[in-house]
Amino acid sequence: MGLHRRGCRSARIRLTGAAAGEDAWNMFGADPLLMLDTHHDTNSICGARSMKITAEFKERIRIPYALRHVADTNFSSLLPCPEAPAVGDIVLARVEKLAKNANLELGNGRRCGLHEGDVIAAVFGNRYATMQFEGYARTQGTRCDLLSMGGLCGIVTSKHAKVADPTKLSLLGAIGDEEGRPLRMADHRLAHAQPASAPRVLVVCGSSMDAGKTYTVMSLITGLRGGGYRVAGIKLTGTAAGKDTWNMLDAGACIALDFVDGGLPSTYLCGLDELMSLYCLLIGHASLHGADWVVIELADGLLQRETAALLQAREFTATADAWVFAASDPMAAESGVRLLRDWGIQPIAISGLLTMSDLNIREAEAATGLQCITAKDLQAGALNETLALVSETMERSGMLRGELHASGPGVPVVA
Repeated sequence: MGLHRRGCRSARIRLTGAAAGEDAWNMFGADPLLMLDTHHDTNSICGARSMKITAEFKERIRIPYALRHVADTNFSSLLPCPEAPAVGDIVLARVEKLAKNANLELGNGRRCGLHEGDVIAAVFGNRYATMQFEGYARTQGTRCDLLSMGGLCGIVTSKHAKVADPTKLSLLGAIGDEEGRPLRMADHRLAHAQPASAPRVLVVCGSSMDAGKTYTVMSLITGLRGGGYRVAGIKLTGTAAGKDTWNMLDAGACIALDFVDGGLPSTYLCGLDELMSLYCLLIGHASLHGADWVVIELADGLLQRETAALLQAREFTATADAWVFAASDPMAAESGVRLLRDWGIQPIAISGLLTMSDLNIREAEAATGLQCITAKDLQAGALNETLALVSETMERSGMLRGELHASGPGVPVVA
């Protein structure tokens, strides 16, 4: 990518690594050479309140999926590193040491291979992933970890024993706009939209991470689309990464949305009100795209904090028309279905990894009394008739169904 443009008033400045305790502005490292406009309010680099990011240097910044709603025209100035970062703070960082997450997913879905010395934009957030990292929006001086391929950063506090250590980052500073205001992810999201109509809602939850939830969602989208329905996909909870929403689109979704569209880098440690506001926002946009059905995926397992909160909240469960449970094995299916029933939720079917084995299917069906349906059968529309009957039954009987309405900016209400 070319770095030379005419008309730029800039200086080439080499900043070297700093000892612990020195100002974060010294943390660029010997390479790369940062192109900053020095006419902007500086007497010295370390003493500068802000520095302008030139067009040449901006082209070198790798912008991740988590920041796909932040236009690169907003990347105008470099500010001092936040001493106590908040979730959603956007920063510039240099890749110091590659390990886990040696790739960065860009906003267009491409996986970009990272190299030590690369400069990336990242956003502070919390992560909960039982098969990968537990991490929080924190720093260790001017260093932090890359928590996800989607551009989340923070400090890892625990990890799965088989997962490598995280890629290490050196913070260069907070990214600011033309006026020197720090960029925050919450300021770059979809606007709230009043639903044009109320689409039917099918929720997929599971026993754990990697139980087959996303593939179940994709299969349901394919099956419903084959039945003539217009289908939207929503990844309501999780950590910023585009793979799941891209897969929903590939399966035929008319639109695929996630919490990034709501200005959140992840949903770990979000409160119920914040989650319901996000839900209202995403359902509204699915409705505007004419969706007949919305297939929603809840991340991780039933015991995960946000998933458990949503599944025990009537303001959420009352809006769902049907539920499918994805499980990795028969025991997970039995305990998960039992817990859902304790919470007043009756799944219409089981799917997920366990359906790859006929023996698993027989065990799970005997233990739960529910039909286990393979991904292939879901794609062929095996649940379409059941889902149509669910809708017709509710309409004929006049059963109370929660509808999301906006009584104020982002305030969901169950009617």
